[in-house]
Amino acid sequence: MATLFINLFLKFFLIFTPFFVISAFLSLTKDDSLAERRRIAVKIALAVAISCMVLFFFGTYIFALFGITLDAFRIGAGAVLFLSAVSMIQGKATVSPQASKEDDVAVVPLAIPITVGPGTIGVLLVLGADLESIPEKFVAGLALLSAVLVLGSLLFIAGRLEKILGQQGLIILTKLTGLFVSAIAAQIFFTGLKNFLR
Repeated sequence: MATLFINLFLKFFLIFTPFFVISAFLSLTKDDSLAERRRIAVKIALAVAISCMVLFFFGTYIFALFGITLDAFRIGAGAVLFLSAVSMIQGKATVSPQASKEDDVAVVPLAIPITVGPGTIGVLLVLGADLESIPEKFVAGLALLSAVLVLGSLLFIAGRLEKILGQQGLIILTKLTGLFVSAIAAQIFFTGLKNFLR
């Protein structure tokens, strides 16, 4: 179970594209005070946790409602996640600071769709449907919450991270994350394709 926890934690953490989220967070909150940034970070973590838990635990009902097979969704989710990863690697995934003129950017756009985008939603639904036993679901839920907590903690200290890594460092880490995310996407896609062709 420890191996399952670590494996799922890393997957969840990477599909959140943490360094891109940090870059977007810093861009959209550049005019806010430290206290306001921290309030937004907590709000993002709560919004991400709630939305991810709902998608993860009730994904099978969504499949049943729309009559979608798990393997068809694997193929679609893998393709969307791969496109997100490619845009991260190419550095095209940027966020306009204009969005910061809104009253609150914590839930939209920072939590959804920047952190929990189409690719993340797809992976959550697929992984939630893959795990059938209650102990596995429980471990996966803990791994998901842990990934959200780590992401929230990173956003909480985003200002310090920017000083340590610099904007260029965040860009490099975003591209590296994109490479790992593309590997996860390819695995999901080809698993779905293999099962679909059978």
